[in-house]
Amino acid sequence: MPRQGRIDSPGALHHVIVRGIERQRIFQDDQDRNRFVDRLGTILSETATPCYAWVLLPNHVHLLLRTGSVPIATVMRRLLTGYAVTYNRRHRRHGHLFQNRYKSVLCQEEPYLLELVRYIHLNPLRAKIVLNLSGLDSYPYAGHRFVLGKEGPSWQDVDTVLSHFGGRASIARRRYREFVREGMKEGRRPELVRGGVKRGIGGWEETRDGKAEVERIKGDERILGEREFIEDVLRASEEELERRYRLKTQGHDLERLMRRVGEITGIEPDRIGARGRYADVVEARSLLCYWAVRELGVSATELARRFGMTQPAVSISVKRGESLANAKSLKLLAE
Repeated sequence: MPRQGRIDSPGALHHVIVRGIERQRIFQDDQDRNRFVDRLGTILSETATPCYAWVLLPNHVHLLLRTGSVPIATVMRRLLTGYAVTYNRRHRRHGHLFQNRYKSVLCQEEPYLLELVRYIHLNPLRAKIVLNLSGLDSYPYAGHRFVLGKEGPSWQDVDTVLSHFGGRASIARRRYREFVREGMKEGRRPELVRGGVKRGIGGWEETRDGKAEVERIKGDERILGEREFIEDVLRASEEELERRYRLKTQGHDLERLMRRVGEITGIEPDRIGARGRYADVVEARSLLCYWAVRELGVSATELARRFGMTQPAVSISVKRGESLANAKSLKLLAE
């Protein structure tokens, strides 16, 4: 059976899981872990991708991310490819480091955001890397300690998590820690990893406590949420694919897109793709990158290669182009 395409959209919440090939270690020591965290932080910052929870374990990684200015697929490709190259070079090995494709589950924010933050941050305790909650409070390769107020990476969105527990930071941190403590007794939560779950008839609390039957929606494990949410996501995904297919069958490619941007901005297509930092050209190129990524599904890698840009520059252009299109109500297709 062919594998299903990933589902993504701006603002989507994703539980991402990366495993070592054949469950082998992907971190040998702290130097490996630090390199991974540094690369993760750089890429999340460059792509404006919020991160609410994260943890590094010997043979796998969990991340809770929200799609920012570029698709999660682009973020993960840059992260994993770059890390694998440096890891293999350092340890004098060859071949694949990670198991197949990483897993990405698009999640309904309510009630899953906090449940996922807690589940992800409890991984070192479940794996017996730390022995108790106090040990988890100081574990350096998970986001938990930074939510508690320890000095940490600027790319971790601590404020959004704490905002669910109160307005004052000290009170919110105390309530968050108690929330994590309560989750220690729950053990593994397969439904938070596999996707395709809706709440039981009695609601989330009864489902979580095992008092109600958990209904799984068969056939798609790329999404975690209630039936209506899952159906809405699938419908939107189908509409996006149909739109991209329709645009491509109508002959919309990068060349035609450049001509369309030229019509709107008054910039010659040749100038749009040329190097230069003139304000009008930068705006036109940003609009081009935005529509290429969001409407045609062109990868940031392809755009970077085509226009002699870096991938971070493409990410910035996509974000700038989105703001420009929204501010001026610009459309790819004339109505």
